[in-house]
Amino acid sequence: MQGPELFEGKRPEVAILHYTAPPVVGGVEAVIQAHAGIFTQAGYPISVIAGRGEEQALPPGASLTRIPEMDTQYSQVAHMSSRLEQGEVPPAFDDMVNQLIGALAPAVSRFDTVIMHNVFTKHFNLPLTAALHYLLDAGKIRRCIAWCHDLSWTSPSSRSKVHAGYPWDLLRTHREDTIYVVVSEQRQQELATLLGCLPGQIRVIYNGVNPGTLLGLSPGGDALVSRLGLLESDLVLLMPVRVTRAKNIEYALHLVAALKARGCRPKLVVTGPPDPHDRDSMAYFQGLQKLRGQLGVEEEMRFVFEAGVDSEHPLMIDEQVVGDLFRVSDVMFMPSRREGFGMPVLEAGLVGLPVVCTEIPAAKEVGGQDVTMFDATQDPSQVAEQLLIWAERTPLHRLRRRVRQVYTWNAIFDRDIKPLLDGDGGL
Repeated sequence: MQGPELFEGKRPEVAILHYTAPPVVGGVEAVIQAHAGIFTQAGYPISVIAGRGEEQALPPGASLTRIPEMDTQYSQVAHMSSRLEQGEVPPAFDDMVNQLIGALAPAVSRFDTVIMHNVFTKHFNLPLTAALHYLLDAGKIRRCIAWCHDLSWTSPSSRSKVHAGYPWDLLRTHREDTIYVVVSEQRQQELATLLGCLPGQIRVIYNGVNPGTLLGLSPGGDALVSRLGLLESDLVLLMPVRVTRAKNIEYALHLVAALKARGCRPKLVVTGPPDPHDRDSMAYFQGLQKLRGQLGVEEEMRFVFEAGVDSEHPLMIDEQVVGDLFRVSDVMFMPSRREGFGMPVLEAGLVGLPVVCTEIPAAKEVGGQDVTMFDATQDPSQVAEQLLIWAERTPLHRLRRRVRQVYTWNAIFDRDIKPLLDGDGGL
């Protein structure tokens, strides 16, 4: 079986297998939770197979199959493990392996792909490891992905607990019928050396983050961030203002055009609406839309007002969603000609967002030397150049940009995991 045509026309059914599952707390369990969520969101039927866990702790749509003997704390397994760590194979070892084979066979045989976390490289339940090897040999598992977070044979804390011979050698046995995945290039080299294979035979898929959870986004804010494509952008500028001439939004449009011309992928978001009852406000808004088209920055500059489901239903957002946008953005930008006070300066300061603005009262009196000010008569291309210099010289921004573009679970799934699930894995 080879190539992405393996599952053409349907979503493969996937099982995620581990000793334990959420709500058990652990690094691997957190990855399983994230995988189950992103898989189901993408429409893949998901079941978790574990020795301990609760289905209600998994994302909606994911099911749980419990096989108690898979748990490292299962009494017989725990007793065997203590003796195995001393180099002794207990007399009942084969019986436990057979017991697990009987329990696992119907559970794993119905899935297109089984993802096994750590059980092929960690010593925590060697009867389980042996049972899975047997099921692979017997053809009961159609397609196996061994997701290897940790390796007992190379770990300073675990190396003394594994010994030459069966069953410990299973943890350093390379299987041609298995796709190996590790979480870093260092681990790739380590596992390749251990298994005696080429590093290129082992895939590197990093762990990721969920921006919505980490940044505390509301459901509405999370959906808006996705709709506007903010996480994929190089530089997100936020203008938390209403659409009035005093805000000098046309200056921001020229700035965005200058950023785009320099190879940057910016996003400018204006949160407030025009006043539908004020002719001048609506005329200004329509003029900005026309200017945006002339400058070729329709995708780069977005009014939240026009980000509704259709043109007949303009989008109005509350303070919570505005707060979400503050936490996602890189710079609070205010090119205002005048402000009575300039509350966004305080709001940006509270969330740690750099402020770039004209000399408005709050900036001078409250922000002082801690905000970046410019003259509204300054050429927007000069301000754009200064912003790019700041972005490239600031390690915090560079890391933030790289994480949101490359290391979110959505990005990792689309780039690395989905092709693997769909059959692009060499098996």
